[in-house]
Amino acid sequence: MKRLAFLILIACLAGGPALTAAFTGTRANADCSKCEKCAQCPNCECWISLFDGKTLGDWKPNEHPEAWTVQDGAIVVNGLRGHLFYMNKDNDFKNFHFRAEVKTKANSNSGIYIHTQWLDEGWPQHGYESQVNVSHGDPVKSGSLYNTAKIYQDDIEKAGLSNDVWWVQEIIVRGKRVIVKLNGNVVIDYTEPEGKEGTVKLSHGTFALQAHDPGSTAYFRNLQVRRLPDTE
Repeated sequence: MKRLAFLILIACLAGGPALTAAFTGTRANADCSKCEKCAQCPNCECWISLFDGKTLGDWKPNEHPEAWTVQDGAIVVNGLRGHLFYMNKDNDFKNFHFRAEVKTKANSNSGIYIHTQWLDEGWPQHGYESQVNVSHGDPVKSGSLYNTAKIYQDDIEKAGLSNDVWWVQEIIVRGKRVIVKLNGNVVIDYTEPEGKEGTVKLSHGTFALQAHDPGSTAYFRNLQVRRLPDTE
């Protein structure tokens, strides 16, 4: 047993598939920030699962709840504008590493919001949206921080994104810095200027997924997060 555990540890530290298993949400230690290799270890208990693959659970829709279903272990969105908020009692995040597997149908648009807050209707007014879009008419493509830091078709092609194929989208927030990765490739490295006004900025908050329009279908599975020290 000890030899098996040792081999698993070596495999984790050497890196591996970004997402391979369901996560229990049980922390490995009291301060997960001490586990320096967590981001490379797919089974590290410092990662917290946000979705059980069976029900929406702590994810709550604000408008048009019929747009959100669970199919084959994934959250599926198709319908009129609305947003699905992560409303677990422990849903306030500041510094973190978020990751999910994402897939879209052709001509689809969606998004992942960070540092956001519940609202009854409309587009979220707090935090940033990390765009989900491979071939929708909007030229701002997957990984962009919408209206803030943009990438385009050439960038996502380099990252290997295409419709009907799962990709890994990661969002890492440390202080005023946001890094977005697609399939392990850094596509956004943005530092927010000091004193930025308004509510579209970094602060703290929860996550939300976007239903953009009835012509768009997107899928999300293996949604996970790891908290990072608030001192960063």
